[in-house]
Amino acid sequence: MTRILRDDIILGRRAPGSRLVERDIAAELNVSRLPVREAIRTLVGEGVVVARPRTWAVVREFTQQDIQDFGEVREAIETLIFVFAAERHSADGIGRLRAAYEREHAAAVAGDVEAARMAAGEFHEISAELAGNEMLGELIGVFVTRLRWLFGQHDDLVAMAEEHRAILEAVSERDIATLRWLIPRHLASGQAAAARRLARAPGAF
Repeated sequence: MTRILRDDIILGRRAPGSRLVERDIAAELNVSRLPVREAIRTLVGEGVVVARPRTWAVVREFTQQDIQDFGEVREAIETLIFVFAAERHSADGIGRLRAAYEREHAAAVAGDVEAARMAAGEFHEISAELAGNEMLGELIGVFVTRLRWLFGQHDDLVAMAEEHRAILEAVSERDIATLRWLIPRHLASGQAAAARRLARAPGAF
């Protein structure tokens, strides 16, 4: 249940500011209200839903300051993640990372927006696993849902997949210097896309 609601928010099926009414969601998904209530509570903790006492919970509306704040934190943490992934990956790990990239690229070329965005998120999640650092994993886990929502809805899906291809090759070749140059630029493009979308329609992702 949590995964369903999380994906609905990340992929824009439930818009910022929209109400999350337990009974309506339960009826829509043919479940009881208890798992819906628990899912909403989890998503409040992940920072993408706002609980409003004595009324409905709503999908969070982000601001330009949110984008800047998350972007600064993300650059520091994800640069470390990809550097460690390059240093510590196994052949199996690189195979998983390559498979995520290939799914993303194929979906982007086919115009399958949701599949491309989901695969792009998997690319970053697998990289965090390959980094092999439990503390980094815990840190990214605190705000991974917000990051996927804010920075995962790129304007040019094919171009974003190509950026992931370059990162994949650098990780595979254990090219730390290139990654330290690539990652901030890769993340900046996602941040810029988020800022443009918010400027066009405040709160709308």
